[in-house]
Amino acid sequence: MEQLDRITQQPGIMGGKACIRGMRITVGMIVGQIGAGRSVDEILTDYPYLAREDIMQALRYAAWRAEEREVILASS
Repeated sequence: MEQLDRITQQPGIMGGKACIRGMRITVGMIVGQIGAGRSVDEILTDYPYLAREDIMQALRYAAWRAEEREVILASS
């Protein structure tokens, strides 16, 4: 996996969840916003201290984590 230098994890920040550059913005929050239909530009407007690359790295990190875990889906 490529280096994700904007994704940090520290026990004292947000309970050790993956965050953006040590801020109290979690990868999960970013992914949740995208999943809810928000655009990258809308997120950047709401959080002006974030950069586009912060969001891109959050999405890459989440995709990597999703590939690393076995997920059992509900059967139809």
